[in-house]
Amino acid sequence: MSYMRDLGRQARQAARVVAAAGSREKDAALAAIAATLDAQREGLAAANARDLAAGRDNGLDAAQLDRLALTPARIDAMIEGLRQVLALADPVGEITGLSYRPSGIQVGRMRVPLGVIGIIYESRPNVTVDAASLCLKSGNACILRGGSESFHSNGAIAACIQRGLAAAGLPAAAVQVVATPDRAAVGELIAMPEFVDVVVPRGGKSLIERISAEARVPVIKHLDGVCHVYVDDRADLDKAFAIALNAKTHRYGVCNAMETLLVAEPVAAALLPRLAAAYADAGVELRGCERTRALVAECRPASEDDWYAEYLAPILAVRVVPGLDAAIDHIGRYGSAHTDAIVTEDYSRARRFLREVDSSSVMVNASTRFADGFEYGLGAEIGISTDKLHARGPVGLEGLTSQKFVVLGDGQVRG
Repeated sequence: MSYMRDLGRQARQAARVVAAAGSREKDAALAAIAATLDAQREGLAAANARDLAAGRDNGLDAAQLDRLALTPARIDAMIEGLRQVLALADPVGEITGLSYRPSGIQVGRMRVPLGVIGIIYESRPNVTVDAASLCLKSGNACILRGGSESFHSNGAIAACIQRGLAAAGLPAAAVQVVATPDRAAVGELIAMPEFVDVVVPRGGKSLIERISAEARVPVIKHLDGVCHVYVDDRADLDKAFAIALNAKTHRYGVCNAMETLLVAEPVAAALLPRLAAAYADAGVELRGCERTRALVAECRPASEDDWYAEYLAPILAVRVVPGLDAAIDHIGRYGSAHTDAIVTEDYSRARRFLREVDSSSVMVNASTRFADGFEYGLGAEIGISTDKLHARGPVGLEGLTSQKFVVLGDGQVRG
């Protein structure tokens, strides 16, 4: 408790400095962090190798090890993410909606930082850089608590971040990585409203459920990523094939991977056997409805639980549906409001899908794998929110700010 409260006090003090920092200082820190990461590739790889070896010894499965791995390409992606965030417009201080009132005053809204953001995440060490860059650019301080499985990787990345902050003259406490694997640190972090303004959990459902239940500060979160692709009977089947294959097989252990494929009955016979062969080549197990199994002999029966499942693995639920209405009904019943896509050449049906599917990202003729802050042009993301208040979908710079009313007058008094 003493250690975490010390982090909180330091973060609160640093938040005031970062909130007042100009774009030049914040961008200088981001550039210095990127340069340091590039120069420390060998050290990052060595630290990550220690985590991967420990993970294998502790029985982590292939998907978990994939999330943990800090490959050269992922280091490249971290650096590119920093550079993209650096290139984005600074949202802090932006005034919008300024208008005159009958009294002569002008009323508008100014975008301001949230303050101190606590971020709790599992496995993926690249989250450390994504979180730090977005919090810095949006004028916030942050306390980062990575998973114990990525302890050494996060420590090496944190050292790079500290060098970058120092080079730009910003306080080290602007980005603090919790330096203990003790699980009790999480309980303390989410119970310090005097020091922490919002918490963002990134990880498995059990972690997020725990944070949501126990936190004494607001939480930005999503619980599940049960993402759907619906192939309409007016789809271009070549597009549908490519999208359905990519949405499932590009990466398995990510929240925007497709978990259920819905196919309109009129095109099922033309598409499903072709897709099933491609999934078999990729090692994907299919679990389907009765009509799916009639078309794909190797498909296993799907249970009711399969329609709710976020597998994060090479397993896919498949259902043949009569058409668009049934697809929307299925998504409304079993979906998690994360990301859902339709493949169709019918403009009216695409518009209906966009309007009626109530998810944080809804797509037409594109893979669900695009539901990502980097792909959306946010530079990086702090996480994906399926809540409806404050931030929804990938949370980038704007999602880490709030707004306050500003009033400009010239001596007016209220009569």
